[in-house]
Amino acid sequence: MPFVNMKKASSQAGGGKSFAVRVTTMDAELEFSYIEQKATGKDLFELVCRTIGLRETWYFGLQFIDSKGYISWLKFDKKVLDQDVPKESPVPFLFLAKFYPEDVSEELIQEITQRLFFLQVKQSILNMDIYCPPEASVLLASYAVQAKYGDYDPSNYKPGMLSSDDLLPQRVIDQYQMTPEMWEDRIKEWYADHKGMSGDEAEMEYLKIAQDLEQYGVNYFQIKNKKNTELWLGVDALGLNVYDQNNRLEPKITFPWSEVKNISFKEKKFVIKPVGKKVPDFIFYAPKVKINKLILELCVGNHELFMRRRKPDSMEIQQMKANARDERQRKRCDRAKLAKEKQLKEEALREKAELERKLSQMQEEVRTAQEMLKRSEETTELLAEKARFAEEEAQLLTQKASDAEREIQSIKITAIKTEEERILMEFRAREYEMIATKLLEDSERRAKEADQLKDELTQARMSEKLAKERLLEVARVSPTYPTMFPLASLTSDLSDFHIGNSHQISVDGEFSCELLGDGDMDQLSQEIERERVEYMEKSKHLQEQLKELKSEIEVLKVEEKETDLDRLHESSIQRGDSKYSTLRQAKSSSAQARVAFFEEL
Repeated sequence: MPFVNMKKASSQAGGGKSFAVRVTTMDAELEFSYIEQKATGKDLFELVCRTIGLRETWYFGLQFIDSKGYISWLKFDKKVLDQDVPKESPVPFLFLAKFYPEDVSEELIQEITQRLFFLQVKQSILNMDIYCPPEASVLLASYAVQAKYGDYDPSNYKPGMLSSDDLLPQRVIDQYQMTPEMWEDRIKEWYADHKGMSGDEAEMEYLKIAQDLEQYGVNYFQIKNKKNTELWLGVDALGLNVYDQNNRLEPKITFPWSEVKNISFKEKKFVIKPVGKKVPDFIFYAPKVKINKLILELCVGNHELFMRRRKPDSMEIQQMKANARDERQRKRCDRAKLAKEKQLKEEALREKAELERKLSQMQEEVRTAQEMLKRSEETTELLAEKARFAEEEAQLLTQKASDAEREIQSIKITAIKTEEERILMEFRAREYEMIATKLLEDSERRAKEADQLKDELTQARMSEKLAKERLLEVARVSPTYPTMFPLASLTSDLSDFHIGNSHQISVDGEFSCELLGDGDMDQLSQEIERERVEYMEKSKHLQEQLKELKSEIEVLKVEEKETDLDRLHESSIQRGDSKYSTLRQAKSSSAQARVAFFEEL
């Protein structure tokens, strides 16, 4: 939690005595070391609001635990030290939302206001102060993850990444036979669907769903009626609700602020006077006078905000809303520009990958051609060597044939000496002739083989020539590879690519984007209008998703772990009731009938 230490010099404190204060907000912890003893609650509250940059101050207050252990809110018109604040140094306070808006999307203006409400409501749901059904808890957890981590990125997401976050109420975890990994998988499915949603948009979607929960924005107090029946009184932005002791989800009676004329208390007795002379007063009893004071304080504040919402906005509120609209429009333009630049970057990366793939393919083709050329050269050399050996062998055989022929002639000349010698010589001559004939045949065969090897050598040289021509052809087809467009140049070309969010404000205060022209602004307006038209379809789709998740995890439910609130909520769902239908039913009867029913409880 961030810590801010706000120190003031003694001279700035007027030279008098001072005290220290520690204020804990939902987003930070502030310490003010020098607060004048005469400082009022309003002085301290305004100091905190200025420190955190909050202008929608009417929703918030400073809460503390008094000496008797009761929750109290710091009164603005009294000195801080004159109230029953803790006797500690620094004095601890909690900066919390005291009153809630009726419609968060219409009423919350500043991002800091939305952020504080988001954190407080989220903590109330996790602490089980606000009942939330299991399927809705998973959906809200997915928006909380989107608000914290941004878009889901499968490449960076690791299993167990969300295990350190407090995302679901313990009641929901205990109620199902599901491991943390199983819950994380279901949260991740919805988390991935929120891609493109900014953090503040995710927080707003969280609040829009949470405000429909039955216990959202309700302050509960134990009371009794005239018959001493123990009941619950709920004070919220719309009015007063009376609940049965065992059911704080569905009010039995409700009094809208528009039907309340006056409220007061005396000791433990609290009186609400409805509009209408013939309508009896609504009377109940609180266990402590301190409780009645707190109820009155909350009633007055909620009634004032109820009446303010039904009047035209003040100039300050109108200006704040106009500034908020301009800021949202600027951020929308920035997000559109960022999305377009991101798309261009992704396209550039895809083109780079494609070029790298083509480069790799061309390099593989060149390598293959070079290997073919090398093999052709080796084959040519081998065939040339064989041809040379064959030619030498043929020459040797020819020489042997000539020597045999000369020997035959010599034998014929000497064979005439004697007949026997002649016959013998003839026999030998025939023998030598056969040998000579065989040698001549071998010589001719060797000569043919030599000719054949010469032909193969010629063909090999032609293949070598074709391989070289193919290599030159490959080089001509892609002249930039690999020398003129290497991978290094691709990387250096993309290194200058960056994402910007530049914008400008004109002299008259109107916002304009360098990236978006008039056509883009018209398109943006159409998109906003289309979002409004598609809201009902989105809501329907959301309900279908919730039903699907509910049916999916229902088989893993442990009935023994189911709480009374779970059973009450399930019963109301089966009847088709909701938070607003229940309130309408409770308000449908007359105020007089409601008072009579309250007394009979």
